Amino acid sequence: MTTHWADVVPAALEGERVDRAVALLADLSRSAVATLIGDGAVRLDGVPARSGSTRVREGQELEVALPDPVDPRPVPDAAVEFSVRHEDGDVVVIDKPAGLVVHPGAGHAEATLVHGLVHRFPEIADVGEEHRPGIVHRLDRGTSGLLVVARTAAAYDELVRQMANHEPERAYQALAWGHIESDRGTIDAPIGRSPRHPTRMAVSDQGRRAVTHYEVTQRFRVPRETTLVTCRLETGRTHQIRVHLRAIGHPIVGDRDYDGGRPGLDPGRPFLHAGRLRFVHPTTGEPITVEAPLPADLVECLGACR
Repeated sequence: MTTHWADVVPAALEGERVDRAVALLADLSRSAVATLIGDGAVRLDGVPARSGSTRVREGQELEVALPDPVDPRPVPDAAVEFSVRHEDGDVVVIDKPAGLVVHPGAGHAEATLVHGLVHRFPEIADVGEEHRPGIVHRLDRGTSGLLVVARTAAAYDELVRQMANHEPERAYQALAWGHIESDRGTIDAPIGRSPRHPTRMAVSDQGRRAVTHYEVTQRFRVPRETTLVTCRLETGRTHQIRVHLRAIGHPIVGDRDYDGGRPGLDPGRPFLHAGRLRFVHPTTGEPITVEAPLPADLVECLGACR
């Protein structure tokens, strides 16, 4: 469906380019106007404007066919599957399966976790940002495990505050290539957008502070040398654990984006699971601790290690 906007070119815009005239009169960006002109949606005295450089005259009628705005609110989808590990009137803690995108974004307009959440918990539709209601933090598509979702506006505000102050405890299990020598350690290295791959992150002096604490759980030699570690986030940057483990020479098994896709062991996705989440309940003030066991695909991968 479309709506139509029309106006008469005033004397002040005599001789102006049609794209600038439309941008000024219809309050649209020049890039949006360029797209409309390319689609034949801009008419000058009833004739489609062929180029944005066409000059307008006083008294001419400008008409623009505007597409109706897309509603950013996710449509409930009962087909989205996920497990609930904790539920009360203020929050739910989800165990997200690997492969499920948390909220709508570029290339993922449907069938995200959020679409499933608004079906099962419709009250969150008006909580937080309209395109990702209830969401206060996220997990990568290929990462499984726990994340907390707010069911009320008050819970949302308090959980956002806790996340901003790095108060919740988030522990991940990761299987890394090679033997990490130290039984425990801290990786303190800023993370920013990779200059070579815009969709990836990298350790960068221009990045934001990022701190990951790790502790070795077990080392394996077969089928290849690997180390099972528990990682705890002090900060929460995009791809933080994946980038940090790669930076110390031990990328995550199965993580093809960060040099972890190697022969001999392949779970089909990064071996990374958010297995423990601890936060303060936004209403009661009581500590909430939730755990989620390794999913079957990672259990099977670990079973091949000796």
